[in-house]
Amino acid sequence: MDESNNKATIIVHSGDMDKIYSALILGNGALSMGMEASLYFTFWGLQRLQKDGLEKGPLSKMHFLGLGKWMIKRRMKAANVASLERLIQDYKELGGKIIACEMTMEIMGVKKEDMRQELIDEYGAVGTYIKEARESQITLFI
Repeated sequence: MDESNNKATIIVHSGDMDKIYSALILGNGALSMGMEASLYFTFWGLQRLQKDGLEKGPLSKMHFLGLGKWMIKRRMKAANVASLERLIQDYKELGGKIIACEMTMEIMGVKKEDMRQELIDEYGAVGTYIKEARESQITLFI
């Protein structure tokens, strides 16, 4: 394997709970396998980086006015699946990088003080993502 691009970059576009889980599980998996990992949060995904935003938001298309999310959370707890908060803390502890999209912040009227600063490594735009992606062996859009 070419070590010069031993990296995974994931665009986190959706704020749906199931997709946030997917992004964090894949990011943690890459890190645990010795890769670097970057999560580029944009549009609805970016809302999850706001204060009190990680555990909020819909499940997915199976939301059912909140009932779907409640049922899935119950089943996940019974199966000892880690919370989103635990997954994002693990991701940071393993050295994962989080980038918040400045353009989305501007469009949606989100200020830096609205964000969980302790999670964010960098604020950037499309050029930041392209740089990360060019250095990556794996790129995903979630």
